[in-house]
Amino acid sequence: MAEAVPSAAPGAPGVPDASGASGAPGAAPHAEPNAGTGDWIAVAAGALGALMATLDISITNSALPQIQGAIGATGTEGTWISTGYLMSEIVMIPLAAWLTRVFGLRNFLVGNAALFTGFSVLCGLSGSLPMLILARIGQGFTGGAMIPTAQTIIRTRLPRHQLPVGMTLFGLIVLLGPLLGPVLGGWLTENASWHWCFFINVPVCAALLTLLLLGLPAQRMHLEEFIRADWLGIVGLAVGLSTLTVVLEEGQRERWFESSLIVTLSLVSGIGMAMIALSQRYASRPILRLRLLRNWHYASVIVIVFTVGAGLYCISYLVPQFLALIAGYNAAQSGAIMLLAGLPAFLMMPILPRLISRVDLRVMVILGLAAFAASCLLDISLTAQSVGHDFIGSQLLRGVGQMLCMMPLNQASMATVTREESGDAAGIYNMARNLGGSVGLAVIGTFIDRRNSLHIDRLGETLNANSTIVQERLAGSAASHFAQVGDLAYAQLQAMKELVLTLHQQASVMTFSETFYVLAAALLLCVPLALTLKTPQQPGKAPVSNDAH
Repeated sequence: MAEAVPSAAPGAPGVPDASGASGAPGAAPHAEPNAGTGDWIAVAAGALGALMATLDISITNSALPQIQGAIGATGTEGTWISTGYLMSEIVMIPLAAWLTRVFGLRNFLVGNAALFTGFSVLCGLSGSLPMLILARIGQGFTGGAMIPTAQTIIRTRLPRHQLPVGMTLFGLIVLLGPLLGPVLGGWLTENASWHWCFFINVPVCAALLTLLLLGLPAQRMHLEEFIRADWLGIVGLAVGLSTLTVVLEEGQRERWFESSLIVTLSLVSGIGMAMIALSQRYASRPILRLRLLRNWHYASVIVIVFTVGAGLYCISYLVPQFLALIAGYNAAQSGAIMLLAGLPAFLMMPILPRLISRVDLRVMVILGLAAFAASCLLDISLTAQSVGHDFIGSQLLRGVGQMLCMMPLNQASMATVTREESGDAAGIYNMARNLGGSVGLAVIGTFIDRRNSLHIDRLGETLNANSTIVQERLAGSAASHFAQVGDLAYAQLQAMKELVLTLHQQASVMTFSETFYVLAAALLLCVPLALTLKTPQQPGKAPVSNDAH
């Protein structure tokens, strides 16, 4: 079994500094030995854990109607099945680095995998909404630890020249997990039952536990860290992020600050954020090391990944919504269209590590942002007659853009910090991506609601009852219905209903087009920031001064 890479000060002989270059004069980066079998087992374990955690974010989406019927929950109540998971996951992600130091990496991940299995079984056995929500919160809390730790394992167990392979694997998982979740959940629900959306985790966790025990060395626990912990920041983080997630998820349904619940939760979230700010000043080692954002190379990565995360989550919402509301697709049909974005990921995976090591990361990120934005612009020309095949081109281009964005961003985020800071940096990075998704969904939810109402009003104003075209449309539709039922009053009512539905459909299409346009604009605004990214030193090249100021 391979031993863990010992920690040492950046800049020491043979130890990579923030740029990944060796501190030894004249040392060639390619002299680092290749990762051993134990290292790759550890990387596989981290990747499998991250896949399971990202998959479970959305695996219940397709099965929600069946789950709500089984436990007697309304549609609004059922959203908490997903919100509970996301809320606890966002809280856990930045805590993972601290808990890893307390328990040791292997102890921490083995405990989380075991607890994740238990909570998954509890979810499958739930017969009431409160029990299911609590189990989902436990799932999200334990699953959230597996996402940043996967990135940390890759950063600490692989030599610099093999990092592109590991980061490509991690980025692929982050992209595919949310895409595969609804498809797998829908298939399990249709062919077995909704319970298997959770029971499927049991054999996966068994494989994960085996890989963790084989690939990670035993480490001593440092329980004294609990006494010296930044409890002000921990409490602020838990309170602030959890309530912020609920505000973002439920705000639109509760009409934002017209609701006393949203007002109260917003105040609580503000108090939590103030506690985090105080911890930055008074804690000897803050739980959330926001000082990393003083490095403007790293801060640029965080802003871009926040925006790209918003794009990923918003597209995962917009495309299925369009296909369901406009094209009349079911969950399985929508899932097949969504999976097209994953096809470029599989095709590009063999060549991406070489591209990352040979092409300037800034160029790749800019190309990725441009391709992602272009895919959104392709969808602004959709009509009420558009169906699944109209998304093929945009989905494939979107998949290329996402891969070209996320892979280099993973690499760039680790290039700006030392190995000792990699855990905290990974936590902030992954938290930013998920928070971007929550903020993005909240913003477009409000945008869609308001623009849709505006378009309905504007279109309604253009319909004049005395218009010859309107009268001909109503008369033709009424005649068609009268021929079928023989009731003139009913036929006229149905004709009017069809006209109203057409008006709402056209308003929705216009709103979807505007939303895709806004997403494209947001992505393109990140292009200047991509120019400030720090690129890892390439093997065989002299170090380039690229330090933060």
